[in-house]
Parts: sequence; structure tokens; C-alpha cells
Amino acid sequence: MRPVPEPARTFAALLKQLRTSAGMTQEELARAATLSYRSISDLERGINLTARGQTARLLAEALNLKGAARASFEAAARGAAPTSPGGGATGRLAPGTPWSGGTAAATRTLPRDAGAFTGREPELRVLLAAAAGVTASGQVVGIHAIGGMAGVGKTTFAVHAAHQLAPRFPDGQVFLPLHAHTPGQRPVEPADALASLLLTAGIAAGQIPPGLEERVRLWRDHVAERRLLLVLDDAAGHEQVRPLLPGTAGSLVLITSRKHLVALDDTQTISLDTLPKAQAAELLVRLAGRSDLAPSDELALEIARLCGYLPLAIGMLAKQLQHHPSWTAADLAGELATTRDRLELMRAENVSVSAAFDLSYADLAPDQQRLFRRLGLHQGVEVDAYAAAALDDAELAATRRRLSALYDHYLLTESARGRYRLHDLLREHARALAGQDSAQDREVAAGRLLGYYVHTACAADQHLTRRIPVRPPRALPPPPHAPAFKVRADAIAWLDSERINLNAVRLNAAEHGPLGAAITLAAATHAYLRFSGHWDQALAQDLAAVELAHRADNEQAEAGARTNLGDMLLAMRDYPAATENLTEALKLYHGLDDRLGEAAVRTELAAAQYLAGDNPAAAAGLARAIELYRELDEPHGEAHALSRLASVQLVTGDYTGASDGLSQALELYRPLGDRLGEAHALNELGAVRLAMGDHATAAGRLDQALAVYRELGDQLGAANALSDLAGVRQATGNLDAAVADLAGALDLYRQLGDRLGKANGLNQLGALQLAGGQVAEASASLSEALDLYRDLGDQAGEAESLINLGDLAMAAGDHAEARRCFGEAKVLADGVASVPLIARALEGLGLARLRSGQQAEGTAALTEALELYQRIGSPAAQRARQALRTPGAGEQG
Repeated sequence: MRPVPEPARTFAALLKQLRTSAGMTQEELARAATLSYRSISDLERGINLTARGQTARLLAEALNLKGAARASFEAAARGAAPTSPGGGATGRLAPGTPWSGGTAAATRTLPRDAGAFTGREPELRVLLAAAAGVTASGQVVGIHAIGGMAGVGKTTFAVHAAHQLAPRFPDGQVFLPLHAHTPGQRPVEPADALASLLLTAGIAAGQIPPGLEERVRLWRDHVAERRLLLVLDDAAGHEQVRPLLPGTAGSLVLITSRKHLVALDDTQTISLDTLPKAQAAELLVRLAGRSDLAPSDELALEIARLCGYLPLAIGMLAKQLQHHPSWTAADLAGELATTRDRLELMRAENVSVSAAFDLSYADLAPDQQRLFRRLGLHQGVEVDAYAAAALDDAELAATRRRLSALYDHYLLTESARGRYRLHDLLREHARALAGQDSAQDREVAAGRLLGYYVHTACAADQHLTRRIPVRPPRALPPPPHAPAFKVRADAIAWLDSERINLNAVRLNAAEHGPLGAAITLAAATHAYLRFSGHWDQALAQDLAAVELAHRADNEQAEAGARTNLGDMLLAMRDYPAATENLTEALKLYHGLDDRLGEAAVRTELAAAQYLAGDNPAAAAGLARAIELYRELDEPHGEAHALSRLASVQLVTGDYTGASDGLSQALELYRPLGDRLGEAHALNELGAVRLAMGDHATAAGRLDQALAVYRELGDQLGAANALSDLAGVRQATGNLDAAVADLAGALDLYRQLGDRLGKANGLNQLGALQLAGGQVAEASASLSEALDLYRDLGDQAGEAESLINLGDLAMAAGDHAEARRCFGEAKVLADGVASVPLIARALEGLGLARLRSGQQAEGTAALTEALELYQRIGSPAAQRARQALRTPGAGEQG
């Protein structure tokens, strides 16, 4: 018996719990227990609070309850307080070691077990024995390749076996489809498969390295010394699988494939043949639920034979018998025999599979048949009513009814409410049937689907982007039916569910045309992919869009694609490559006399210049962008550029200019309803007020920004707000609260894989640790921050960490080391034209010289620092003034 999720408090709850755990519907349990459906329904609804002894025994048999679990169940049926099987335990496995300290891990991802699973006892015994050996010896990773022809039930067997084996592998049971034989979809690349596994294990998208070997090492390190059950479904070959295998003992891997994976070392092979005829007939009868048919009947055996003893075909025909009480087994067997050899694409398989599919298809109404055929033209893996309506050129309500009918005929599975999936063999069948339609009909249907995805992706993007709006190509007409995106969350939810489909459609358009659709889809999904952390996909499609646009000699599209690529490279902290692409985009926009494009790319280019330390160039570029946006009456872009300029002004010490610009940005964002833009402006305004010493206002603005970031799910924004809030807490002497806020920020930066954020957080943490007297901890944090800044080429950050290291050396009495740190920081601060950093380095250098006995030099440096602090209106001027007035400053230390 499978474990139940929670302790049951009533017999009704216990029965429903056990039935659900067994993977049975009420109808299936009623048939298995030879009871009426009404009896099961009344018991589960609590209409009948107890069950008679015979009823309880029949239910216990049907649920396969044994020993104490059965006794507890029958006692509960009599009215005793129910307990969970096993004398009060819930049956839930004790959790293993958490996979990740960051993003939540989903370590139980097996599909539902088949309630009517039949046969395969010898193969199951092999796997159970192998699993016992793996967990007992712990010497090697157990690898079992489950092979066989299409439709033989490899996946069903692997999932059933995995459910039986699950208690032996408490650290996780993970199911990963590799799509070697999913029509219209390419086999999953090993690097992409590893990304899926790492995301499932709880690794943040931003922390997943780009290269295959790096991902292999991270995956194997992550699952080392864990007892994991991994099911790799539909593998293309050993090259696809080998990088995914754990490297240490204690885990079991089940691989299903249509190929013999003989090149995998230490692999045990289980070759699944078709079911023995008796078991095939038994499966047919169990699923059909017909009292006029028994497994030993000749007709049952004949139908099983005509199905080639393949479980997939048997299941479909059994449901036909179940849904059509007027049909006889003789009718079905006769019709099967006369409809063979119709599916040309399936000729390498058993022809009776084709007959089974054709019979299911023939049972549909003409409009349902048309939709089924056209679903074979879909390049993705799932479809909803909107996409199906576009394919079928039909009304939404009618499409929903037809999808429901296909689902009722077991031609579709429902992966989520309103979302349907075709099995790979059924997709091939649908595609073959679509080939009977005219080429023009297929082309028009595919064009409607492409138009739906392009237009809807562009509509969703309007809720995410603050740059140039993406518009569909004129050749693609808008769809008559599309989801409405009233708020940002609606757009993100749609993009989440359609991400894989959109990528498949984009790849198909890139390969077969039209190229404009492929380029537009890349642009329309860029902001979403960047925001949601799918950085690898964003980078790949932005690169492809640049190439496609260049090949098509479309300078407008290339400029937009290079702008997106530069934005993505900025997020990945590759400043030189970002600057190169953005500069090229600027040239293209100049040549096109596209002022809106020029303004947008100047805003992005300024961000690259600012992060690389070229603040004068960044300020000049943003000033020109603001001028262009105002000429074009584009308040959205103007607000974005004003916010970016404020970041530059903050680091260069123009606090008044930054505050004024951010106030203007807020006034522009609010009427536009751009709450994310508003949050960015509030956050920057809080940082500016902190630099000006207005701690109360700073805290208020930052709290507002943090609330909006959290509401919108923007983790990077939340991390930045927490980091700035920590600065307010530190400035006001609340070190404990500062440490707590900073810990939250660092956790988010690590989850996102944002190295710059991590460096800033570590630098700030080091300063906090020094203020709290934790000298060794401060040294470690600041040294790590310095290494990160240098690796990123961030001169301003490097200067800040050197200043903090200088303070650390002063606290330790090492004035020579302090002078070195402050001196290097001064050179770097001069290079990035940051007045606050120059003043801070001079202040530290002056104190270090005074304490080294260099009275004149120290006083000169402090005097210069004071003048700079006074010029920018920094509250640090008071500190410098006090240092100059303190008698004997040179003797302190």
C-alpha cells in the first residue's frame, strides 16, 4: 500500500485518502471492489458514516491493504477512530537532506502510477533486487536501461517500478522526459537536461553555469552521498544520458529508450517485449469493465492480438468498449481486422497500432476529427483552447467542447486545467492524418497558429518591457481569440505556461520561415526570460535573432536584437560584449534615423558604461536619451532614463540632481501604472536620501519599494531594497537589524547568481562586521568582495572594498597597510570620477597619515576630503571636520 498524505480523521476521509493514493477513481474502485459507484460516493461524502463488514473487506481487497493497515481500515469502517496505516504514522517518508538552501526543491516529481498496471512481474523482481543491492552495498550507481519498441509501455513500467522503489530512495524521486521521439520537438540537449535537473533540485537559474562540463560537476556534487531515484524517459542515446548520471554510490537510475544503450558502462538492460497474450487480454478486460467479456474469451485474445499486444493500443480500444455498451467484441475485432496498414508513418511499428488509432479517430465527429488532425501541426508539447481555436479557425467555446471530446476519447491527456497534451504516437498519427489535407489548408492553419503566438506574446510583453514596444509583422493577422492580460501577473502566468511552446514555434519559424516571426518572438519574450531567470534561453535566442536579422538584411530588426542581446549580456556582467553590441545597435539606429531606438539603446549603453566605471560617458548618453524621449513625447522612456541617470549622479555625488530626477521619474511612472518602474525610482530615491543623511525619508522610500518588489515577484529589486535598508539601519546604529536585512539580500543575490549584488552585499557585510568587532569575519567578507569586484572589472566597487579594508587595517593598527589601501582606492575613485569615493579615500588616507606621524600630509588630505564632502552636501563632512579639530589625532591608533 502506498503511503497516505495526511492522517485521516473520519472513515470518509481515510477511504478517499487511500483511493487517491492508489491512483484510482471512484468508478475504478467500485469496479475493483464489485460495489456500486453510489456506495463509494456515499461513503466518501460521509452520507454513510460506516461500512458493513463485507463492504469493508471488499474495499480492503481492492485497495490491496495488508496486515495492520487492513486491520486499522476495517476498524475505522466499524466506527473506530481511524489511524494511518502502520499504527498512527502518516506513512509519509521522512524527508532526506534538503537539496538546496535557496529555491524550493521539487524532489518528488514522479507521474501518477497506473491503477490498472498489469504484468511485468519478472522485470519488477529484477529491479527490486537491484535496488536492494544498491542501497545495501552502496558501492555503485545502479543503472537500468529499459528498452523496447514504441507503445510497449516503457514509461508506464518505469513509473510503476519507481513508485514501488520510492521508499528506498528518500532523498528524491525525479522524472525527466528527454523527448527523443516527441514529434515536432528536438531531443533535449544534455546541458538543457542538466539545467532542468538542477532547477528541480532547487538551484536558482542564475546559479546554473553555462557550460556542459560545469553543469555536470555541479549536478554530481549536488547529489553526492544522496539516495536518489532518477527516471530518464525516452532517451535518444548514451551521449544524451551519460552527463546526467550521478557520480557517487547509493542512487538508482532508470532509463527508457527505443535504443539499446550498449555504450553505457555498468548498465543492466531490461528489454520489454509486448505483453504475453493472457496478460494483454487481462489488461483489455480490466480497462473495458465489460461483464460480457472475460480474459479467457477468444474475442478478448483476438482483440489483444490485433493490437499487437501493445498496452497503449489495448488501453485505447478498451475505453472504446467501455464507452459504447452497444458494441460487441466481435464487432470490434472484425473492424480492427479490416482497418490495418493505414498509417504510413508507422510502418516500422506493428501495424495494429495504426488500426487502433484509426478506430479512435473514426469514432469522432467530423469537427472533432478536423481539430485532431490540426493538432498534429502544433510544434510544441501542450495546447490550450486559444491555440487550438487558432489552428482550427473556430470559436473558443466550440473549441473547448471539441478538446473535451478528444480528452473523453483518451486521445488527449490534461496536464493542467485547460491544457492538453498529445502522446508522441498520437501526435504522429495526427500529423499523418493532416497530410491528407491540402498543402494550402495545412499552411493556412499553421500560419494562424503562428500569428496567435506572435500577437499574444507581443501583448504579454507590453506588461514587462519599458523600452521599444514589440509589434507583430504585418503579414501575420491578429487572432480572433486571445487571453486578456489585465495585469502584469496575467501576462507572466501565460508566458510561464507557454514558454516551451513559444520556443518551439520560434525555432520552427527560424528554420522554415517566416524569419520575421522568429525575430519578433525572440524580442517579445526577451524581457520575460530575463526577469524570470531563464537567462540561457534568453541569450541563445537573442544571439539567434541578431544572426537572423543580419541574414535577412533587416537593420531595424538587427538593431532591436542587438539591444536585447546587450541587455542580456549586462545582466550576465559581460560588460565588454554588452558595450560592443549596444554600440553597434546605436550605429544602426543612427543610420535608420530612428530616434526612439536611439534613445532606448543609449539608455542601455549608459548602464554598461556606468557599470564599467565610465560615469561621464554614461551621464552624457543618458542626458541625450532624456532629450530624445522628451522630443518624442515618450514619458515611459524618459522616466526610465531619469532613473538610470540618478544612479550615475548618486555615485558621482550629485545628490540634488539625483533627487530631483527621481522625483520627476515618479511623477511620470504613476499615471502610466508602471509599478515596477515606480519601485525602482523609490529604491534609488531611498539610496540618495541615505547618502544625504536623511535616514527617516530613506527608510520610508525603501520600505515602499520593497513592498512593491515583493508583490511583483522581482527578487533582484527586493535584494537591492534590502541592501539599502541595511545601510539605513547601520547609519542609525541598529546593527542587528542591518545584519538581518543584509542576510536576506545576500540570500537573494546568491539564488539569482548575481555576482555584482553578492559583491556589494559582502562589502557591506564586512563593514558591519568591522563595526561589531568581528575583525576576522570582516577580513574574509571584504577580501571575497574585492576578488569579485576585480573579476567583474568594477572599479568603483573595488575602491569601496579597499576603503573598508583600509578601515580594517586602521583598527588593527597597521597604518602602512591602511595607507596602501586608501591610496589604491583614491586612484580607482579618480578613474571613475566618483566624488564620494574620492572624498572617502582621502579621509582614510588623511587619518592613516596622521596616525603615522605625517601631520602635514594627513591634515592636507583631510582638508581636501572636507571640501569635497561640503561640495556634494554629504553628512560625512561633520566627521572630517571633527577629525581635523581633534588634538593629537596623529597619536591615535
